[in-house]
Amino acid sequence: MGINRITHRATVTLMMAMLAMIAWAQDMPVHFTVQQKQVSPTEVDVVFTAKIDKGWHVYSTDIPDGGPTAATMHTEKAEGAEPMGGLIKQGKEITEDDKIFEMKLRYFENNVTFIQKYKITGKTYNIKGYLEYGACNDEMCMPPTSVDFEYSGKGPEDAPAADKKAEEAQAQEAQTTQPEDPAAALIAANAVADSATAAVSADSMVVAPIDSAVIASSASEWWQPSVDELKKLNGGSISDRSWIYIFLMGLLYGLLAVFTPCVWPIIPMTVSFFLKRSKDKKKGIRDAFIYGLSIIVIYLALGLLVTALFGAQKLNELATNAVFNIFFCVLLVVFALSFFGWFELSLPSSWSNKVDSKASSTTGLLSIFLMAFTLTLVSFSCTGPIIGLLLVESTTSGNWIGPAVGMLGFAIALALPFTLFALFPTWLKQAPKSGSWMNTIKVVLGFIELAFALKFFSVADLAYGWRLLDREVFLALWIAIFFLMGLYLIGILRFQSDGEERRAMPVPCIMLGLISIAFSIYMVPGLWGAPCRAVSAFAPPLYTQDFNLNTREVRAAYTNYEEGMAAAKAQGKPVLLDFTGFGCVNCRKMEIAVWTDPTVADRLNKEYVLISLFVDDKTPLEQPIEVTLNGQKKTLRTIGDKWSYLEQMKFGYLTQPLYVTVDNHGRPLSRSFSYKEDVEDFLKFLSEGKENYK
Repeated sequence: MGINRITHRATVTLMMAMLAMIAWAQDMPVHFTVQQKQVSPTEVDVVFTAKIDKGWHVYSTDIPDGGPTAATMHTEKAEGAEPMGGLIKQGKEITEDDKIFEMKLRYFENNVTFIQKYKITGKTYNIKGYLEYGACNDEMCMPPTSVDFEYSGKGPEDAPAADKKAEEAQAQEAQTTQPEDPAAALIAANAVADSATAAVSADSMVVAPIDSAVIASSASEWWQPSVDELKKLNGGSISDRSWIYIFLMGLLYGLLAVFTPCVWPIIPMTVSFFLKRSKDKKKGIRDAFIYGLSIIVIYLALGLLVTALFGAQKLNELATNAVFNIFFCVLLVVFALSFFGWFELSLPSSWSNKVDSKASSTTGLLSIFLMAFTLTLVSFSCTGPIIGLLLVESTTSGNWIGPAVGMLGFAIALALPFTLFALFPTWLKQAPKSGSWMNTIKVVLGFIELAFALKFFSVADLAYGWRLLDREVFLALWIAIFFLMGLYLIGILRFQSDGEERRAMPVPCIMLGLISIAFSIYMVPGLWGAPCRAVSAFAPPLYTQDFNLNTREVRAAYTNYEEGMAAAKAQGKPVLLDFTGFGCVNCRKMEIAVWTDPTVADRLNKEYVLISLFVDDKTPLEQPIEVTLNGQKKTLRTIGDKWSYLEQMKFGYLTQPLYVTVDNHGRPLSRSFSYKEDVEDFLKFLSEGKENYK
């Protein structure tokens, strides 16, 4: 049961990451405007003003080397003017210690203004350049992005004239023709086409020469856009499938709620009431059907209410919001303690009494609906914690319709026994009587909710950098929880709610208890760095672990797209494109937490040609290249610009990390994969690419 929930959670989290990535690709999260302000006859300011989407941040100036991309001013031309000092920043600057880069990082949220001052030295002036900046959120990072500007104006009358020779040289440079095909221009600008160039094969570690003729003949094919193909592989079915998972999860929770001591005893009483209510058996069955539909309507309305209160944007934010995750953690701990029998959660009895009396005095369909509402209130002490867990999981899934879909599944499962027993009343005699087995279900649910609470606390712990719940601490607590749950299921551990009389546990409970104990033993090697793939979607990242014996590391043999593609073609292997960055925090997390898994490392080294393309590589191209993307002109100046353009033009994304499997023609083989520390799903992603390559 615990494994199933892990699978559900991992799938919903994948959907959230992919929806965020697709949404970002359609709309830039940072919106810059630029203008010039001539503050005096001898001074002009170039002002960059940014509005930053919620959840994103833009890094400040003067970030040390080895960190993320800092806001940096680049002046390409200054005729009759010269820069005065460095880039000035205005806004609320936030400073925090970053564990990955091991340095203090400074950034801005919501908005920021950067100003570059220029001193006017001529009668006329012409300034041209660009602002480069980096931006990230909790899930992804933009590649280094530039904001271009070019301004001219008049200076003091008594100033000397601008250098005409410099102006003519600049004009001649600006008139240099560019190749019509952007892809061809990129390849011509910086492709490594020397036949003497050698690269290392990752699996054999044998130096193999790269044939320049292969690059020349296939380069244009490798740069062909594959946006539509990748969209089909990612598929709109991702969200549909996640809805199905949430629905099935709600169905499972609803079935569990049926077998609790607050709901099960009500079934025969309610069904008998409807069958005796009318002498016409058909009418009694019809009323029971309406009763079941009323239960569905009530719980579905609850799910829709949660969706309406929060909305799509807020539900997406809940997945990583520290305050909400702490609240959910506390909420689930309270639910767990209630299921353990420490106290009972219940709504005021006056509520159910008023609704019950109203149902008795009302006739027709309204009375049946009020009876269903009475069931909801009476059974709250058992169904409330289960509903709470369902709503917590579905709201933090990032899916705006998740709560409604989950509650629909829950309601159908809860209404099902009432309808079936009304159709086949003789089944009531064969149904098991309520007893101690229901309390066992409650206690087991308490253990599971306690385990889920730790996951939500872990999200907050990582967000604030408290380091209170590192990976080994998390695993130690989970080992204890599932070991104690196993002892309870085999009858060794007892709670006060079980009563004083010692009883023998049934065989199914003992079998589940052994599975729970085995699961806790399975997690023990994780204390020393074992990947523990079954819990990788829940446990904190591997880099939070202080004592780690797993030091296996994977490095790409190629950091040039054309070189790597030529090598893969020669070796007859598929390619894994890794769009990454030197300053990408989540890229390092993936490499530490996922790539170090022995199975993942083995597949990357032996089954794929791994190409890491750093979008923040500052190595300049031989000459700047102007391209047109989405109707806008863009100047590519560095190797990083080239790989950033490749990612956006070919695949329609602009985030890091992004992993895409492609064949030897540059066509995508499977869905893309973004930041998600889930070893099992990453292995599945690699398997899909390998199978489609065959």
